[in-house]
Amino acid sequence: MPHKITLTGSATGPLREYDRYVAFDMREKGSPSAPKGLKKSTFISYTVFVAKKAFNKTGLTKKSIMHEKILIQGEPTLDIPIDECPGEVGVICFQITVLPNKNDKEKNDSDAKKEPKQEASAPSEAQKKTESTKQEEAQVPVSQPVAKEEKKSEKEKTRLSNQPKGTQDLLKFDEIIVPEEFLKTRPNPEKTQKVIDFVKRTGRLDEPLTIEKDSKILKDGYRRYIVAKTVKMDQVPVVYEYQK
Repeated sequence: MPHKITLTGSATGPLREYDRYVAFDMREKGSPSAPKGLKKSTFISYTVFVAKKAFNKTGLTKKSIMHEKILIQGEPTLDIPIDECPGEVGVICFQITVLPNKNDKEKNDSDAKKEPKQEASAPSEAQKKTESTKQEEAQVPVSQPVAKEEKKSEKEKTRLSNQPKGTQDLLKFDEIIVPEEFLKTRPNPEKTQKVIDFVKRTGRLDEPLTIEKDSKILKDGYRRYIVAKTVKMDQVPVVYEYQK
Protein backbone atom coordinates (compact mmCIF):
# COMPACT_ATOMS: atom_id res chain seq x y z
CA MET A 1 0.00 0.00 0.00
CA PRO A 2 1.52 3.40 -1.00
CA HIS A 3 2.54 5.71 1.81
CA LYS A 4 0.46 8.89 2.16
CA ILE A 5 2.10 12.25 2.87
CA THR A 6 0.69 15.63 4.00
CA LEU A 7 2.53 18.96 3.63
CA THR A 8 1.60 22.50 4.67
CA GLY A 9 3.32 25.76 3.79
CA SER A 10 4.09 27.92 0.75
CA ALA A 11 6.07 27.29 -2.42
CA THR A 12 9.78 28.06 -2.01
CA GLY A 13 10.47 28.35 -5.72
CA PRO A 14 8.75 29.46 -8.94
CA LEU A 15 5.95 27.44 -10.53
CA ARG A 16 7.13 25.24 -13.40
CA GLU A 17 4.64 24.36 -16.14
CA TYR A 18 4.70 21.17 -18.21
CA ASP A 19 2.33 19.65 -20.74
CA ARG A 20 -0.33 18.26 -18.38
CA TYR A 21 0.96 19.19 -14.94
CA VAL A 22 2.72 21.85 -12.92
CA ALA A 23 5.49 21.49 -10.33
CA PHE A 24 6.83 23.60 -7.46
CA ASP A 25 9.10 23.15 -4.45
CA MET A 26 8.18 23.19 -0.76
CA ARG A 27 10.04 22.40 2.44
CA GLU A 28 9.24 21.29 5.99
CA LYS A 29 11.19 20.58 9.16
CA GLY A 30 12.96 17.23 9.22
CA SER A 31 12.44 14.45 11.74
CA PRO A 32 13.55 15.40 15.30
CA SER A 33 14.19 11.74 16.22
CA ALA A 34 17.15 10.86 13.99
CA PRO A 35 19.32 7.97 15.30
CA LYS A 36 22.41 8.92 17.32
CA GLY A 37 25.42 9.61 15.16
CA LEU A 38 23.39 10.87 12.19
CA LYS A 39 23.29 14.56 11.41
CA LYS A 40 19.82 15.95 12.06
CA SER A 41 18.05 17.42 9.06
CA THR A 42 16.96 21.03 9.58
CA PHE A 43 14.61 20.95 6.60
CA ILE A 44 13.46 18.42 4.01
CA SER A 45 12.80 19.79 0.53
CA TYR A 46 9.95 18.43 -1.59
CA THR A 47 9.03 18.81 -5.25
CA VAL A 48 5.25 18.65 -5.69
CA PHE A 49 3.65 17.57 -8.98
CA VAL A 50 -0.01 18.55 -9.57
CA ALA A 51 -2.28 17.91 -12.56
CA LYS A 52 -3.07 21.22 -14.32
CA LYS A 53 -6.82 20.61 -14.05
CA ALA A 54 -6.66 20.22 -10.25
CA PHE A 55 -4.27 23.18 -9.88
CA ASN A 56 -6.47 25.55 -11.93
CA LYS A 57 -9.45 24.82 -9.67
CA THR A 58 -7.60 26.35 -6.68
CA GLY A 59 -7.36 29.80 -8.30
CA LEU A 60 -3.63 29.96 -7.54
CA THR A 61 -1.24 31.75 -9.92
CA LYS A 62 2.53 31.84 -10.43
CA LYS A 63 2.75 34.84 -8.08
CA SER A 64 0.17 33.92 -5.44
CA ILE A 65 1.50 30.40 -4.81
CA MET A 66 4.63 31.98 -3.26
CA HIS A 67 2.51 33.77 -0.64
CA GLU A 68 -0.56 31.60 -0.01
CA LYS A 69 -0.48 28.88 2.65
CA ILE A 70 -1.46 25.56 1.06
CA LEU A 71 -2.10 21.99 2.18
CA ILE A 72 -0.87 19.13 0.00
CA GLN A 73 -1.96 15.49 0.25
CA GLY A 74 -0.28 12.93 -1.94
CA GLU A 75 2.16 10.05 -2.28
CA PRO A 76 5.98 10.10 -2.52
CA THR A 77 7.44 8.89 -5.81
CA LEU A 78 10.83 7.79 -7.14
CA ASP A 79 9.80 7.69 -10.81
CA ILE A 80 10.41 11.38 -11.65
CA PRO A 81 13.61 12.26 -13.58
CA ILE A 82 16.20 14.02 -11.39
CA ASP A 83 16.33 17.17 -13.53
CA GLU A 84 12.56 17.68 -13.01
CA CYS A 85 12.71 16.94 -9.26
CA PRO A 86 15.28 19.17 -7.48
CA GLY A 87 13.73 18.39 -4.06
CA GLU A 88 14.91 15.54 -1.84
CA VAL A 89 11.46 13.89 -2.11
CA GLY A 90 9.06 13.94 -5.08
CA VAL A 91 5.34 14.05 -4.21
CA ILE A 92 2.47 13.22 -6.58
CA CYS A 93 -0.37 15.46 -5.31
CA PHE A 94 -3.94 14.16 -5.39
CA GLN A 95 -5.44 17.00 -3.32
CA ILE A 96 -4.37 20.66 -2.97
CA THR A 97 -6.18 23.13 -0.71
CA VAL A 98 -5.60 26.85 -0.08
CA LEU A 99 -5.73 27.44 3.69
CA PRO A 100 -7.25 30.63 5.17
CA ASN A 101 -4.78 33.42 5.86
CA LYS A 102 -4.53 34.06 9.63
CA ASN A 103 -3.46 37.71 9.17
CA ASP A 104 -6.46 38.48 6.95
CA LYS A 105 -8.81 36.89 9.49
CA GLU A 106 -7.32 38.94 12.35
CA LYS A 107 -7.55 42.12 10.27
CA ASN A 108 -11.24 41.52 9.50
CA ASP A 109 -11.98 40.91 13.19
CA SER A 110 -10.10 44.10 14.10
CA ASP A 111 -11.97 46.17 11.47
CA ALA A 112 -15.30 44.86 12.74
CA LYS A 113 -14.45 45.99 16.29
CA LYS A 114 -13.40 49.45 15.10
CA GLU A 115 -16.70 50.22 13.37
CA PRO A 116 -18.19 53.24 15.21
CA LYS A 117 -21.53 52.81 16.92
CA GLN A 118 -24.24 55.04 15.51
CA GLU A 119 -25.43 57.55 18.07
CA ALA A 120 -29.14 57.55 18.76
CA SER A 121 -30.84 60.80 17.79
CA ALA A 122 -34.40 62.09 17.72
CA PRO A 123 -36.15 61.00 14.49
CA SER A 124 -36.91 63.73 11.98
CA GLU A 125 -40.29 64.19 10.30
CA ALA A 126 -38.99 62.44 7.15
CA GLN A 127 -37.78 59.50 9.23
CA LYS A 128 -41.13 59.27 10.99
CA LYS A 129 -42.93 59.14 7.63
CA THR A 130 -40.53 56.48 6.35
CA GLU A 131 -41.00 54.37 9.49
CA SER A 132 -44.76 54.76 9.24
CA THR A 133 -44.69 53.59 5.59
CA LYS A 134 -42.51 50.60 6.54
CA GLN A 135 -44.92 49.61 9.30
CA GLU A 136 -47.85 49.74 6.87
CA GLU A 137 -45.93 47.63 4.35
CA ALA A 138 -45.06 45.15 7.07
CA GLN A 139 -48.76 44.71 7.86
CA VAL A 140 -49.50 43.65 4.26
CA PRO A 141 -49.36 39.84 4.12
CA VAL A 142 -46.70 38.52 1.75
CA SER A 143 -47.62 34.88 1.42
CA GLN A 144 -45.46 33.50 -1.38
CA PRO A 145 -41.87 34.32 -0.16
CA VAL A 146 -42.71 33.32 3.43
CA ALA A 147 -44.19 30.05 2.25
CA LYS A 148 -41.04 29.34 0.22
CA GLU A 149 -38.80 30.06 3.23
CA GLU A 150 -40.92 27.85 5.49
CA LYS A 151 -40.86 25.05 2.90
CA LYS A 152 -37.07 25.31 2.61
CA SER A 153 -36.67 25.30 6.41
CA GLU A 154 -38.94 22.26 6.80
CA LYS A 155 -37.09 20.45 4.01
CA GLU A 156 -33.72 21.16 5.71
CA LYS A 157 -35.04 19.94 9.08
CA THR A 158 -36.38 16.76 7.48
CA ARG A 159 -33.08 16.17 5.70
CA LEU A 160 -31.05 16.47 8.94
CA SER A 161 -33.62 14.62 11.07
CA ASN A 162 -32.84 11.46 9.09
CA GLN A 163 -29.19 11.73 10.16
CA PRO A 164 -27.55 10.71 13.48
CA LYS A 165 -28.10 12.81 16.61
CA GLY A 166 -26.03 16.01 16.75
CA THR A 167 -25.66 16.39 12.95
CA GLN A 168 -25.19 20.06 11.96
CA ASP A 169 -24.74 19.66 8.22
CA LEU A 170 -24.26 17.23 5.32
CA LEU A 171 -20.86 17.58 3.63
CA LYS A 172 -19.66 16.13 0.32
CA PHE A 173 -17.35 13.20 1.02
CA ASP A 174 -14.75 14.36 -1.53
CA GLU A 175 -14.34 17.73 0.27
CA ILE A 176 -13.03 16.16 3.51
CA ILE A 177 -9.25 16.38 4.09
CA VAL A 178 -7.73 13.53 6.13
CA PRO A 179 -4.57 14.35 8.18
CA GLU A 180 -1.53 12.10 7.78
CA GLU A 181 -1.71 10.85 11.37
CA PHE A 182 -5.10 9.24 10.59
CA LEU A 183 -3.83 7.72 7.34
CA LYS A 184 -1.08 5.92 9.28
CA THR A 185 -3.61 4.14 11.53
CA ARG A 186 -5.83 1.12 10.87
CA PRO A 187 -9.11 0.98 12.83
CA ASN A 188 -10.23 -2.34 14.36
CA PRO A 189 -11.71 -4.41 11.47
CA GLU A 190 -14.46 -5.96 13.62
CA LYS A 191 -15.71 -2.58 14.89
CA THR A 192 -15.50 -1.18 11.36
CA GLN A 193 -17.61 -4.07 10.03
CA LYS A 194 -20.26 -3.41 12.70
CA VAL A 195 -20.58 0.19 11.46
CA ILE A 196 -20.78 -1.03 7.84
CA ASP A 197 -23.60 -3.43 8.84
CA PHE A 198 -25.37 -0.56 10.62
CA VAL A 199 -25.19 1.65 7.50
CA LYS A 200 -26.50 -1.16 5.27
CA ARG A 201 -29.37 -1.73 7.72
CA THR A 202 -30.36 1.93 8.33
CA GLY A 203 -28.97 3.79 5.34
CA ARG A 204 -26.99 6.24 7.51
CA LEU A 205 -23.94 6.47 9.80
CA ASP A 206 -24.33 5.93 13.55
CA GLU A 207 -22.56 9.23 14.45
CA PRO A 208 -21.50 12.39 12.57
CA LEU A 209 -17.84 13.09 11.69
CA THR A 210 -16.12 16.02 13.42
CA ILE A 211 -14.78 18.48 10.81
CA GLU A 212 -12.83 21.75 11.20
CA LYS A 213 -15.20 24.41 9.82
CA ASP A 214 -12.93 26.49 7.54
CA SER A 215 -10.33 23.98 6.34
CA LYS A 216 -12.65 20.89 6.27
CA ILE A 217 -9.92 18.82 7.93
CA LEU A 218 -11.13 15.64 9.67
CA LYS A 219 -10.72 15.98 13.47
CA ASP A 220 -12.53 12.83 14.69
CA GLY A 221 -14.38 9.83 13.21
CA TYR A 222 -11.76 8.23 10.93
CA ARG A 223 -13.50 4.82 11.27
CA ARG A 224 -16.77 6.31 10.01
CA TYR A 225 -14.83 8.05 7.21
CA ILE A 226 -13.50 4.64 6.08
CA VAL A 227 -17.01 3.14 6.27
CA ALA A 228 -18.44 6.02 4.17
CA LYS A 229 -15.68 5.44 1.61
CA THR A 230 -16.33 1.68 1.60
CA VAL A 231 -20.06 2.00 0.97
CA LYS A 232 -19.47 4.91 -1.45
CA MET A 233 -21.50 7.62 0.33
CA ASP A 234 -21.70 10.92 -1.59
CA GLN A 235 -22.49 12.97 1.54
CA VAL A 236 -21.74 12.39 5.21
CA PRO A 237 -23.22 13.90 8.40
CA VAL A 238 -20.84 16.27 10.18
CA VAL A 239 -20.53 18.41 13.28
CA TYR A 240 -18.23 21.42 12.99
CA GLU A 241 -15.28 22.35 15.18
CA TYR A 242 -14.11 25.93 14.84
CA GLN A 243 -10.44 26.90 14.59
CA LYS A 244 -8.96 28.27 17.82
